[in-house]
Amino acid sequence: MKRHDNTLLYELLPIILCGLAIPLSIFMWLGNIAFSKIKWGSEMDAENSVIPPTRWLFSTLAPIMLMVYAIKRKAVSKSGAVLGIIIAIILSIASHAFFASLVVFFFTSSRATRFRGEMKRSFEADHKGGEGKRNWTQVLCNGGMATQLALLYLLDCGSGERPINFSEHYRSSWLGIGIMSAFASCNGDTWASELGTVLSSADPFLITTWKRVPRGTNGGVSFIGILLSFIGGAFVGLGYYLTVRYTVDSPLLIVSPVQWPLIIYGGIAGLLGSLVDSLLGATLQYSGVDRSGKIVDHYTDDVKYISGLRILDNHSVNLISSIVMGVLMPIIALKTWPLIY
Repeated sequence: MKRHDNTLLYELLPIILCGLAIPLSIFMWLGNIAFSKIKWGSEMDAENSVIPPTRWLFSTLAPIMLMVYAIKRKAVSKSGAVLGIIIAIILSIASHAFFASLVVFFFTSSRATRFRGEMKRSFEADHKGGEGKRNWTQVLCNGGMATQLALLYLLDCGSGERPINFSEHYRSSWLGIGIMSAFASCNGDTWASELGTVLSSADPFLITTWKRVPRGTNGGVSFIGILLSFIGGAFVGLGYYLTVRYTVDSPLLIVSPVQWPLIIYGGIAGLLGSLVDSLLGATLQYSGVDRSGKIVDHYTDDVKYISGLRILDNHSVNLISSIVMGVLMPIIALKTWPLIY
């Protein structure tokens, strides 16, 4: 009987959570109104700073639906889903383009992880493929940098979509490129590691020595992996570009630079982020091969050393790479964007 009740509750979970989106969005909207009046004092300033209730509803309902889908697909744990909803709400309230970057990263990286999972399990001891669930640590390391920048965007620029225009909207452009690049970096690295290892016909090279190493070794790179990292990042840039293209007012887009370079910068962020990840993995992340021939990240008497030191784990490497790209890519875009259009 208890098992039947749990099954019924699991089936009703999407309806319950989506039903909670309406009162939750109203609650946050009323809180936004109260906070605006306290902060600004005057009715006009307070009214201009209030986020519309329709935006609160979408930015609550869409993340909940995304996490319900992730739970049903067993892509996240309960702790990962809770933190994921919070992160997705912050990103969507700040800009739908930020939320679109998260959605592209989530779906494409999940697909990449599931691709040929059985083959990956043959040479990676800790690979779980489609059975693996992202917990709160993984969600935080992949989305933490972007969320921090989105909070800065909300505090400094307010809520809404804006085109990339460093001459007129410097801060929003800087933060927007940073958020897109953080997700592009994570996606590019996932594509390189999850797809490159099974699509490449030869073992990868260790990025620090350029010697052949077994597949699954931290810091291993291949030509096809590097290419895939660019494509994975470009997909995130494409999601950002399309959202800006169809949500920003046309008069604002007309007086702004062309926005298609977002796709290119996303690809560059994915490629560079993957290389930074590989460099950290080859030097500060331990790799060894056990007696069964599988790659492991811990040392025991029956493990043969390949490379690296046991200082960072995979989550830490992902976090550092996203931070580096979230800071580096806006600087690159600031220097090069005017040369493109």
